[in-house]
Amino acid sequence: MTPNDQPSARHTIAVLVANEPGVLARVIGLFSGRGYNIESLTVSEVDEVNARSRITIVTSGTPMVIEQIKAQLARLVPVYDVHDLTMEGPHVGREMALVKIRNGGDKRIEALRIADTFRARAIDSTLGSFVFELTGDTGKIDAFIDLMISLGEVEVSRTGVVAIARGEHVHMPLVRKAKRKAKKAADD
Repeated sequence: MTPNDQPSARHTIAVLVANEPGVLARVIGLFSGRGYNIESLTVSEVDEVNARSRITIVTSGTPMVIEQIKAQLARLVPVYDVHDLTMEGPHVGREMALVKIRNGGDKRIEALRIADTFRARAIDSTLGSFVFELTGDTGKIDAFIDLMISLGEVEVSRTGVVAIARGEHVHMPLVRKAKRKAKKAADD
């Protein structure tokens, strides 16, 4: 099997970066400049003391492409750490979605029944619509949306995947604001 014959697989990559302007653009630019697709992207500050954010990227590629992505990410100046959660062992990945469905009559009752089965919460309701909040893996979210589409007109807003390794090892330790305040008080 040649490198070009290797199967493409989905990978979840966690990247710890400096929380400063332009960093996300540089990471995205790395992907777009090389023709890599981002299937899901989430980012948020996770370490206030050290001004660091965590980016979770879901992408697909052959093993060689995934290794190239990780190596190129690691070379970016504002990147502190890169973890391929898919390859490093078990991990938990979740996504949140808000799903609005517009329908009436018996289809409203069926929408509530399906929502209950999926443990979705109705967070808004009018005479002609519901907005459901749902958390789960991508497959669960997709299945819920597919069922809702069969019952009416649907609008969706999704967060993208957030993921973390399972087990006791902490790859990217968190520093909270409370620790920063305690350190500042000790310094004064």
